[in-house]
Amino acid sequence: MNKLTLLNNRYRIIRELGSGGFGETFIAEDTQMPSERRCVVKQLKPVTANPQIFQLINERFAREAAILEALGEGNRQIPRLYAYFEEQSQFYLVQEWIEGETLTNRVANQGKLSESSVREILLSLLPVLEFVHSQGMVHRDIKPDNIMLHRGDGIPILIDFGAVKETMGTVMNSSGNGNSSIVIGTPGFMPSEQAAGRPLFSSDLYSLGLTAIFLLTEKWPQELQSDSRTGEIIWRQYAPRISPGLATVLDKVIMSHPRDRFHSAREMLDALNPSPLPGYAIPPTISSPPPVHSVPPVSVGVASTPTPLPVDQSSSLGDWQKAAIMGTIIGVFVFVGLWISRPQPATTSSNVIPTEPSPPPEAVNAVPEVERNSPQAQPTPDPIRLIEQPNPKQFIRNHYANLNQRQYDTTWSKLSPNFKSKASTFADYVDWWESVAEIRVLSVRSIAQTEREAIIDVQLQYLMHDGIIVNDPKSRINLVWDNRQQTWLFEDKFEP
Repeated sequence: MNKLTLLNNRYRIIRELGSGGFGETFIAEDTQMPSERRCVVKQLKPVTANPQIFQLINERFAREAAILEALGEGNRQIPRLYAYFEEQSQFYLVQEWIEGETLTNRVANQGKLSESSVREILLSLLPVLEFVHSQGMVHRDIKPDNIMLHRGDGIPILIDFGAVKETMGTVMNSSGNGNSSIVIGTPGFMPSEQAAGRPLFSSDLYSLGLTAIFLLTEKWPQELQSDSRTGEIIWRQYAPRISPGLATVLDKVIMSHPRDRFHSAREMLDALNPSPLPGYAIPPTISSPPPVHSVPPVSVGVASTPTPLPVDQSSSLGDWQKAAIMGTIIGVFVFVGLWISRPQPATTSSNVIPTEPSPPPEAVNAVPEVERNSPQAQPTPDPIRLIEQPNPKQFIRNHYANLNQRQYDTTWSKLSPNFKSKASTFADYVDWWESVAEIRVLSVRSIAQTEREAIIDVQLQYLMHDGIIVNDPKSRINLVWDNRQQTWLFEDKFEP
């Protein structure tokens, strides 16, 4: 088709974009628009010239075009359909022209994408697939070539839906009915049920999962091996630094049998971006502090409310003499009460760790060295039950241990909205911590704590991937208590 061609007496061909078994694709100008805006014209050729089925193809083409129109109008990450028509026994779609580059070109130009970039692409595309599937449509040809990154804002755009191509493959069977004679999809990216002509919603998720693996590894599906016992694809050795969370999601979505995959885009989206869990689980990799065999002196506290404000002895207290007397009296009464109510030890040997009561209320928190999570702790009934909170120092240790394990979703959920705003986006947050090979927590010291807030001094070192060790100057952390999640949250981090 030459540049002088004017399709439908309107669309002037500028150049060819590509061609294949179903027809050709062109960039064209719309001569009936004041701006002569550019658009994409897809020429689709039926596989048979049988006049008996031409009308059937025409009807199916109109039906699929109507679905494409609804999709483009309903989601900005799908190109809009401007027109469709039939001319000289060939069918044409006119769609929005997307300026940008395909994911294939992005990897060719920049190499492997970071985990945070891939995660961001998935989180952006899964709601699009959820919308597509809600319209009863299966894309059928998701791959790096069919995902465009918009030049303006980098948003991924899903292009080249396969349903219209399948319509062009309609033939007449022996019973006189029209059936598709072709399978839409790209070998390697489509699962077995799609290759058999029975695509499912989870078939699109399978293709998206292999697309993500390509972005992380630069490996096409044909370059990946399969487990000879299970038939499952083996890919993790090409992305050794990927977080366990994302790796598990991708393993699940590319399972060979549909029943083992995510059944919907929403299910996969929830797995990638889970809601914060209530409470705070201490990972088993964190060893508990050595047991305390004697009770240290009670720290100074200020009893400004019925619940005393525990602080470290080094903090400024104002009228310290009154505070010391009151803090000591409170500590003595609490200690005596706990001593009386505790279970009697089986032996009085000095080598036996004394049985400690259940995690103490905030009044006992004036002794920061006594950890509440001691494995020897036994539940003790308390006539007055105050809110039990995780030890803020242990919370800090657990937080950085989770960062060392690349559990970014978990640690992100432990940041307050104010703290998150300083990190800009989740992708920026992940990119920073991906640059750190190891986080070393050298010391953790409690400065002050109430039921709603805690101030902790933490000495941190960052071992970077190039071997450089960086000392974090912002050693003071302000924690706030979140009643909804029942956990501490990072509120601020600053130099003391």
